[in-house]
Amino acid sequence: MAHLFFLAGALLAGIAVVIGAYGDHSAMFDEVQLLWIEKGARYQMYHALALALTGLILANKRTFQYPTVLAGFCFIAGIICFSGSLYAMVFTSFEAGYITPVGGLLFLSGWVLLAFGGPGGKK
Repeated sequence: MAHLFFLAGALLAGIAVVIGAYGDHSAMFDEVQLLWIEKGARYQMYHALALALTGLILANKRTFQYPTVLAGFCFIAGIICFSGSLYAMVFTSFEAGYITPVGGLLFLSGWVLLAFGGPGGKK
């Protein structure tokens, strides 16, 4: 699980860079769409780094840490719901604004679970 979270975090961080750069260098978006791209990429980057951190924490533990694993899944689901819904509204005509707050709650849940799971000591 540690390797999966670290790999996913690194890949999602790279994708955030690509999407952010595309939004910054493309003239096809209006002001609101640019804000959505910037916000989606920023929050994706923050939580991709949190996901990589989660992988590193799990790699340094000898026992299974349920809260830390659950935090990783919350970060992944949060990126999909939060950033994904913003990207969907930019690149399609799909109105996904009602999904965005769910992603925010998943982000918050991930941080709380990570706080409880923390790096701790090796057991």
